[in-house]
Amino acid sequence: MPKPKPPARPRSLSGAKRTGGDFKRGRNRGRGAEQSSVTIKDVARVAGVSVTTVSHVVNGTRHVAPRTSERVRAAISDLGFRPSAVARALKADRTRSIGMLVTSSTNPFFAEVIRGVEEACFAHGYSLILCNTGDVTERLESYLATLVAKRIDGLAVMTTNMDHRFFYRLSERRPVPVVAIDTLDVPDTTIVNDDSEAGGKLAGRYLLERGFRRFAVLAGMADHPRSRQRLDGFRAALAERGVALSPERVQPTDLTVGGGFAAMQDLLDRCEANPPEAVFCMNDLLAVGGLCALSQRGLRVPEDLSVIGYDDIELAAYTVPPLTTIRQPAAEIGRRAAEILVEQIENGVTAAETLALPPLLVERHSVGRATALGAERKSA
Repeated sequence: MPKPKPPARPRSLSGAKRTGGDFKRGRNRGRGAEQSSVTIKDVARVAGVSVTTVSHVVNGTRHVAPRTSERVRAAISDLGFRPSAVARALKADRTRSIGMLVTSSTNPFFAEVIRGVEEACFAHGYSLILCNTGDVTERLESYLATLVAKRIDGLAVMTTNMDHRFFYRLSERRPVPVVAIDTLDVPDTTIVNDDSEAGGKLAGRYLLERGFRRFAVLAGMADHPRSRQRLDGFRAALAERGVALSPERVQPTDLTVGGGFAAMQDLLDRCEANPPEAVFCMNDLLAVGGLCALSQRGLRVPEDLSVIGYDDIELAAYTVPPLTTIRQPAAEIGRRAAEILVEQIENGVTAAETLALPPLLVERHSVGRATALGAERKSA
């Protein structure tokens, strides 16, 4: 009597024989998934070459015969192969990315510098990772940690709240080239600025040539290095003509439109008995706020009081009246900083230098000429 056959076991999907279209790799996932599953081995098989040869073609690490290279590239195109940028970066210890820490990307001057940095990065094949610190130390430290984790190749810094310890901590975490922008006195670091002291002199000499002798200044806070340089240059220009600038006519404030408005109001109240003939503003945002304060007081510019700014932001040409100012080449500062950074990254050279680009006087309509009476007065 024949033995009974054991009952058939149910077949699971995992045990199915994969024949037909539904079980071929990637067919049921769509075109995008099929491309993402392609490996360098697939490219090598289709092109009829070794994996090493494909790697050399992709990375440009060794000469490959033109016909072979063409075959590899055709296979890459046909298969939709996309090399892993992360894997390539880890292998070369390069990410072709540059970090940038800025105090505020909304400040028009900073925005122009950033534009210059970004254009130069793009031209050299680098990505820019922008971090806005808001001038807050905790955010600066947090962003620095993020940039180090992303393995940046270099760092551009344009923020007022950094100190020597910041650069020391950076060198400990990831020793990469660093360029500082719009700052002073950073040890062993390349610095790119305008020549702010020369710009201050330029403003002072211009106002003196227009016959003015009674001056006031809307300045940044005492610890702001660029504002301090501009004030030093302005004082030096006045001293050349025997004119002194008394401390009570220097009004420190935040370098914002609101700061300029409040500072001009305070200045006019304090100097009501002997008002200035001309006011030098340490940036154009201060000048914009100052012009608004003067308008609210019923004072005419330049008939009653002249105003000169610094930066030559785009808005300066559209104030009422259009603002005479000292132009610093913001976009060029950014471009030069990024180009120096790229050169240091690619050549392994981190020699410190200071590059100061020359400022330029831009004459518009906010500065007039002193009256005969004002020209005779020598006291500030």
